[in-house]
Amino acid sequence: MPRKQKSYELRSHRPGDIGWITHRQAVLYHQEYGWNEEYEALIAGIMSKFIQNFDPSMERCWIAERNDEIVGSVFLVRKSKSVAQLRLLYVEPSARGLGIGARLTDECIRFARAKGYRKLTLWTNSVLTSARRIYESAGFHLAHEEKHHAFGKDLVGQNWDLAL
Repeated sequence: MPRKQKSYELRSHRPGDIGWITHRQAVLYHQEYGWNEEYEALIAGIMSKFIQNFDPSMERCWIAERNDEIVGSVFLVRKSKSVAQLRLLYVEPSARGLGIGARLTDECIRFARAKGYRKLTLWTNSVLTSARRIYESAGFHLAHEEKHHAFGKDLVGQNWDLAL
């Protein structure tokens, strides 16, 4: 008999999650976009800074879990007193289409508003079309884009903002 698929749950990070998410995103983005280990280095740096400087009163990590497996995550960090930054949104291919990406983004927005931030910002690349659709649907607007070479590819980096 097939294992019953339960709906996902959100929780905060715990020991082991940061390393696992770094590994999984590096592998996944290599498989899907051909990005090299430079992306893994970027993620590792962001994650390390998050843990070392974590302020639970103003920052948060949400982990989406389904059947006791991580299927997505997102981070919200303080960029300044009035600006929060959404970081590293990702959803496993097996869980895409369940609304997890939109829910994770909505949690960031809700938390940022509750903490009194005036703006939520993020940086992404134009090739991440599903993520961009989520951001647009949530009310973010494209503030700036610029061509760059990173992760072994020619890309278009984008900054998106949401007034809170």
